[in-house]
Amino acid sequence: MSVTDHRRLGAAAGAAVLALAVAGCSGLGRTAVGTIAYDTGGKREIQVTSPSVKGCHRLASGGAVKVTNRTTVDLVLYPTHDCTGRNSTYLGTTLSDVIAPGAGPWRSYTTVH
Repeated sequence: MSVTDHRRLGAAAGAAVLALAVAGCSGLGRTAVGTIAYDTGGKREIQVTSPSVKGCHRLASGGAVKVTNRTTVDLVLYPTHDCTGRNSTYLGTTLSDVIAPGAGPWRSYTTVH
């Protein structure tokens, strides 16, 4: 192989590595890798896999009485459908939380990233 061939091969390999790096980085921050599991008041367990880190996410129509965060980001749980209001709860990654006796269910969540 000549020096020119080595340079072309090196340039091609560099371009491939750069393309992979850009493709890998473009997905960073877009989803919360992992699963959010929650129980509804009707004793149903629902799992959400890799939700978007952007925006407000509504929980099932009856809301959630227990939430387990198995994602790579923290969550904030809200008692309203639009991620507003008082009495929100911060739920770190790998943690679970259950509503207090007499409290209403969580109805939405946002991610902290």
